[in-house]
Amino acid sequence: MKLSARVEYGVRAMAVLAFHYQNGPLPLREIARQEEISFQFLEQIFSDLRRAGLLESVRGVRGGYLLARPPAEIKVGDIVRAVEGPITPVDCLADSPSSECRHRKEGCLTRQVWERLRDRINEVLDEVSLADLTDFKTGSID
Repeated sequence: MKLSARVEYGVRAMAVLAFHYQNGPLPLREIARQEEISFQFLEQIFSDLRRAGLLESVRGVRGGYLLARPPAEIKVGDIVRAVEGPITPVDCLADSPSSECRHRKEGCLTRQVWERLRDRINEVLDEVSLADLTDFKTGSID
């Protein structure tokens, strides 16, 4: 299983904002340059993050983006779900009417494995905050 570039870039860009949290808004072009991410691609990702309430934008000469909440309150899982939607390692866990094995839910021999995998992935992503990521960078965490 591999996470998308949207997720990877979204988490990296949000970590940059967390690292500069006390410095005010950061221009999107600066984040894109610093992380070597396409500006246009990052614009699309930030649109999703803003819609999810994780980012705020500030207009003007000294404008840019900043976190909507303190870094300790934003989990990596929040970012992943804002950019990709719910984490479902297999289609049968999706709560959509088009899920092919929806009718087999009760008798499925493998479903419990996929549910446990989904739950563990969510646990890990929801344990790590943006503050934790900045602590890793500054060497404050073992």
